[in-house]
Amino acid sequence: MSEARIIPLHADGDGHTPWHPNGQSNGGSRAAADTEPELGPDSEAAEPVPSPWEEAVTETLAFLRRRFAGDYAVDDFGFDADLTDNLLLPALRPLYQRWFRVETIGMKNVPDVGGALVVANHSGTLPLDALMTAVALHDDHPAQRHLRMLGADLMFRLPVAGTLARKQGSTLACMPDAERLMSAGELVGVWPEGFKGIGKPFRDRYKLQRFGRGGFVSAALRTGVPIVPCSIVGAEEIYPKIGDLKPLARLFGAPYFPVTPLFPLLGPLGLVPLPSKWYIEFGEPIRTDTIGATEADDPMTVFNLTDQVRETIQHTLYRLLSQRRNAFLG
Repeated sequence: MSEARIIPLHADGDGHTPWHPNGQSNGGSRAAADTEPELGPDSEAAEPVPSPWEEAVTETLAFLRRRFAGDYAVDDFGFDADLTDNLLLPALRPLYQRWFRVETIGMKNVPDVGGALVVANHSGTLPLDALMTAVALHDDHPAQRHLRMLGADLMFRLPVAGTLARKQGSTLACMPDAERLMSAGELVGVWPEGFKGIGKPFRDRYKLQRFGRGGFVSAALRTGVPIVPCSIVGAEEIYPKIGDLKPLARLFGAPYFPVTPLFPLLGPLGLVPLPSKWYIEFGEPIRTDTIGATEADDPMTVFNLTDQVRETIQHTLYRLLSQRRNAFLG
């Protein structure tokens, strides 16, 4: 539809009132000349685009309304998806995106739906590698999957951290809970090195410790879910452990009390992790449904499958290390 063109007002010698081209008098007022043409039925008014700040405020207010109204769900394990997506994961993203600059590899190997068991190496003195893996599987996976982490009982005894871990979907590393989650189609994460891996000295970095007794393999066999090996490079350098104050560890009931180049020398400032460059690679899934649930109680089958997962992660770690130029530049 063609726009109406407004003819400028002119002072004529006869003193006649100028005319609008559609034949209607404008009354001699300049307001008619400044008036926008009316929108026709086929015209669309431009919708204002909200700024990122406005969107953040809107989402925050909506989140608070849900919390105050109790309009959110918590499952039998204490997992609160609404709190995780709107508070816990956003709090971890600055570390993930800007501090550690995490790059993920092989995300296609993690299934979009259904149960699966992610098995990863453990390191770094504090379990930030588990948290970064959870962010990776939510933010970088096309299905935005939540990782239900299996943790040691010590984590759940901590006053604040234990409660938040439950809210994020973690549960005690026991086989009945793991099997129940995987049978329900959840993505479960386990770090079978435990404290032996996370608390090992810096000189033993990227050397996998023993994988326990293979309980995670038995759980995967019973539920028939695939096992996805996960190799994490970069976490070893965030808190290089060069010593262990065992008397303080016993005093606090901890498995170790680390000494790093910055902690406890610099006090709380020494708790800031070093900005290493991270890579998280998810390997090809290992099927368990072809083996059968009856083999879950066979020690030889469990041992061989556990060793296969461990060797896969170890070889991947060596390959990733050989490809990176520098621990902090990648």
